[in-house]
Amino acid sequence: MEPNSRPTAAGNPSALHPCYSPSAHRHFARLHLAVAPKCNIQCNYCNRKYHCSNESRPGVVAELLEPEQAVRKALAVGAAIPHLAVVGVAGPGDPLANPEPVFATLRELREQAPDLLLCLSTNGLALPEHADTLAEHGIHHVTITINCVDPDIGARIYPWIVWRGRRLRGREAAALLIEQQLRGLDRLVARGVQVKINSVLIPGINDTHLPEVNRIVREKGAILHNIMPLIARPEHGTHFGLTGQREPTAEELAATRSACESDEGMMSHCQQCRADATGLLGTDRSGEFSLAKVEAMTVDPQAAMVKRAEVRAAIVRRLEQAPRPSTPAVRPPTIIAIRPQSTEGSLRIAVGSLDGRTLDAHFGHLRELLVYDVSALESHLIERRDIARYCHGATTCGDSEAALAGAIHALRDCAALLCARVGFTPWRALEDAGIQPNSEHGGERIEDALRAIHREWRTNGRLSTPARVAQPASA
Repeated sequence: MEPNSRPTAAGNPSALHPCYSPSAHRHFARLHLAVAPKCNIQCNYCNRKYHCSNESRPGVVAELLEPEQAVRKALAVGAAIPHLAVVGVAGPGDPLANPEPVFATLRELREQAPDLLLCLSTNGLALPEHADTLAEHGIHHVTITINCVDPDIGARIYPWIVWRGRRLRGREAAALLIEQQLRGLDRLVARGVQVKINSVLIPGINDTHLPEVNRIVREKGAILHNIMPLIARPEHGTHFGLTGQREPTAEELAATRSACESDEGMMSHCQQCRADATGLLGTDRSGEFSLAKVEAMTVDPQAAMVKRAEVRAAIVRRLEQAPRPSTPAVRPPTIIAIRPQSTEGSLRIAVGSLDGRTLDAHFGHLRELLVYDVSALESHLIERRDIARYCHGATTCGDSEAALAGAIHALRDCAALLCARVGFTPWRALEDAGIQPNSEHGGERIEDALRAIHREWRTNGRLSTPARVAQPASA
């Protein structure tokens, strides 16, 4: 099979890739294979964990895989999830710092599951020397993390890199890394590979510089730019998390994206996934496919490929026939009490979740809301909405009226908000805005909680008001 002969939607492979398409991410699943443990650079926002099931962020996996295990897992996931479209390698280290196991995995997948798109994410240090090999292996999509094009800024983000057996530090390391990243981008574009750029927004370091990064990578041919908020929580053990570097607010993130001149080619649905993420964005199913569980599965790869083709064709037809949604005008945050949306037996409910599976989040710690349309038959995730965190650490909570107002504005079309905990002040404000807070289902699966709320609404004709339970202010 020729490198660029993989199936596409209307001739565009990105139409099937949930990370490259704002519409595909609601319909097509992806799988990350953790076959790349080593890394050749150190980032101040990164702390890799190889056997962790609790944290949802890049660089974290539950199990490291050998190539044969990875291929077996991909075939099992492809049989169990027929809307799987993409298999990629995103860590937990850098794939191109682990070329032997990564290319062995991709080569075998290309033989056994030629219908699946292959992708890879890299920091770009070793990219120029591997660009030809990536194209030869049929890699349609490569993501490069480029946080700056100024070595002085890079010196504040990268403490060191390893280059040809030597450890370089400071400005010298950053300058070499940037040079390699941009050379690699040029080479991939010249070979017809579709390239997305990831950039981590770090307040006070590269926030005002990212529009320049955007300009340069677009001129070089990157098709998409994903500006992500820094994750810097002390419990993750990163340098930035331990030294007090703050995370950006939702307003700062939106302003930086806006400063990149145009929304065209800007990604806003990224979930900063684990390196073993499985399923739809925002609904991680990696726990269903541990090595032990995969070993117990019986898989018919050919039958699975036929099923995937049927499901893919049906999804593509549906997407092509759907009318294009109009872009709503952006309005400033304000608290407005409006009628909760309920249409033809469907209820719109917002959910606070960190793992995308359970109600495990405190309202005050959220940076995004999951918004579902819930009917008697199904719960459909329709959108993710960024919000500013209401609390910042254990001692600074409940002091952000603007953050609370912005969150309520983001919830303005929702009948209810489900979280593990909601503090007294936001609880009152939500109720005053006509949005019913509910923490009675904390710890439950999202699907179960949504079903229970919808059943109650259908039975009683309204949402009941749960009794408030005394909770810490940080909730």
